[in-house]
Amino acid sequence: MALTNTAIRNAKPKGKPYKMADAGGLLVLIQPSGAKWWRLRYRFGGKEKMLSLGVYPEVSLTDARDARDAAKKQIKGGADPTTERKAEALAVTEEGDTFEKVALAWWQQWKAACTPGHADKTLVRLKTDVFPAIGKIPVKKLTAPMLLMMAKRIESRGALDIARRALQTSGQVLRYAVAHGLAERNPAADVKPSDALTPRKKQHFARLDEKELPELLRKINDYDGTTVTRCALRLMALTFVRTTELIGARWDEIDREANLWRIPAERMKMKTPHLVPLSKQALAVLEELRQETGGRELLFAGERNLRKPISNNTILYALYRMGYHSRMTGHGFRGIASTILHENGFSHEHIEIQLAHQERNQVSAAYNHATYVKQRAEMMQWWSDYLGRAATLGLVLPMKKQA
Repeated sequence: MALTNTAIRNAKPKGKPYKMADAGGLLVLIQPSGAKWWRLRYRFGGKEKMLSLGVYPEVSLTDARDARDAAKKQIKGGADPTTERKAEALAVTEEGDTFEKVALAWWQQWKAACTPGHADKTLVRLKTDVFPAIGKIPVKKLTAPMLLMMAKRIESRGALDIARRALQTSGQVLRYAVAHGLAERNPAADVKPSDALTPRKKQHFARLDEKELPELLRKINDYDGTTVTRCALRLMALTFVRTTELIGARWDEIDREANLWRIPAERMKMKTPHLVPLSKQALAVLEELRQETGGRELLFAGERNLRKPISNNTILYALYRMGYHSRMTGHGFRGIASTILHENGFSHEHIEIQLAHQERNQVSAAYNHATYVKQRAEMMQWWSDYLGRAATLGLVLPMKKQA
């Protein structure tokens, strides 16, 4: 039976890679990470071979079938598609040696030493941030100011880490170009991120790296302290609100019909109301908490005085007990969420509004909190699904935002 976009989109990862077949040797390989790679199985010279056709949904079902048909024509004409692909990637001419073409050739070689998830994420970063700025420029004509312009454009939307990584990856591509005689020198060597980009602000709040997140999530789920503290930690991870906003939460702020947490202006740092779309996972945490502590005004009331919330130190000391002294704070969830959401292509504006970081003026303050609620709800559900996968799989690999 031929594949459909719905079937591919809804395909869930399993413990091992598995295949979903289309027609004519075309198949999609579902990785445990959730990545979906197009493959074409064919025979040439009496041997069975496999050709990579890209990643879904960047390469759509229609695109994959077109690529399959093109490869079949090559085979019929006596050419091996795999050999032709390698030759095409490396046979960069004077007219066609653009940065994009060289970068794709570099990526084909470089990805062999990487995990599929890391390779996939790097390719997405190139296509999203680098190619639009310098992709059509021949590598021989690229200059340091052009690279700086590209990085500054990324930095302008607040994605400083991505800007630095874009410069680093561009340097790797250009070293490849020099090594293969496609350029005489690497202009990225003239651009140091510390000289070109805004210096990183001093990190006042300890936070973990993305790769350490799965272990933390499992420890939170298994935390042997009170239900209130465990639920507070889980809700903080799912919503990445500030600690003071979390611990002061009241049940009358929860709109169960709209699946929204409406935080009033007086409890917000920016002194304007804030909406937090509640994912299915966040609602489940709230239901667990309601069954444990129903009838109270506060979600996270203290043990000694039910009219006062738990303290900031309750979250901090729980993290200490789990082994994260000086390594993680409640505020650290905000930085982790921001980095991962930016990495996975979500709008900088949507992320900043959800973090309640956005710049405000008298005109915009009244409505900014309610802007893009639908898009933010989709983003928050994606984030909750991401955390669930991280805790279950033990690996934080990209789960691309669906277009």
